[in-house]
Amino acid sequence: MKIFPAIDIIEGKPVRLFKGDFATAEQVADNALETAKSFEEAGASWIHMVDLDGSLQKKRVNHAVFIEVAKNTNLKVEIGGGIRTMQDIEFYAENGISRVILGSVALKNPALVEEAVKSFGDIIAVGIDAKGGYAAAEGWTQSSEVYFIDLAKRMEALGVKNIIYTDISKDGTLSGPNLQQLCELNNAVSCDITASGGVTNIGDIIALRDNKLYGAICGKSLYKGTLDLREAVEVCK
Repeated sequence: MKIFPAIDIIEGKPVRLFKGDFATAEQVADNALETAKSFEEAGASWIHMVDLDGSLQKKRVNHAVFIEVAKNTNLKVEIGGGIRTMQDIEFYAENGISRVILGSVALKNPALVEEAVKSFGDIIAVGIDAKGGYAAAEGWTQSSEVYFIDLAKRMEALGVKNIIYTDISKDGTLSGPNLQQLCELNNAVSCDITASGGVTNIGDIIALRDNKLYGAICGKSLYKGTLDLREAVEVCK
């Protein structure tokens, strides 16, 4: 299983949110690049980065931060937030980003997802963020009536190979991942499933690994010290 340490960005700075609420934004580090380098030194091979400003503004905002990390580390960078067009995807692909996550557009514009998968293949992932099992969009500020399993099956049918699933009620809470929903999703589709939201300690990592998840995103647990990144990477080798 792959471990994805996370850096969410607002106004160029690394922050964490509580349950996706922008009003709870807490700066957790001074510099994204230095934080990314510390993750690399601890053994990470990937990093998960989110343009929170982009999610709200529906456009690329903090792209310079992500490109700086991609160019100045050996980490593979996956990026989500504010990606709404083929031009956005092409921009990131040409600037060293290894995986581009489509979130709101997967719900609102599946034709773009289909076009992106045909043009860019495995670079494309889809982020499904849900409240009570129903997909949310626009930086989690809008809800829908689309059940997360149904959306995942639609994405699978379009050729998507990688899905990142977040239970918003778990995000930033250090209360453990929603293992039930993650396993349900993992059994419902053939896509690789990455768990996001609630990962707290090494026990959570082991549980996700033992349930055959593809990856685990770790954010607040690393910044608060409840999870040791080096140990997490080691148990997943």
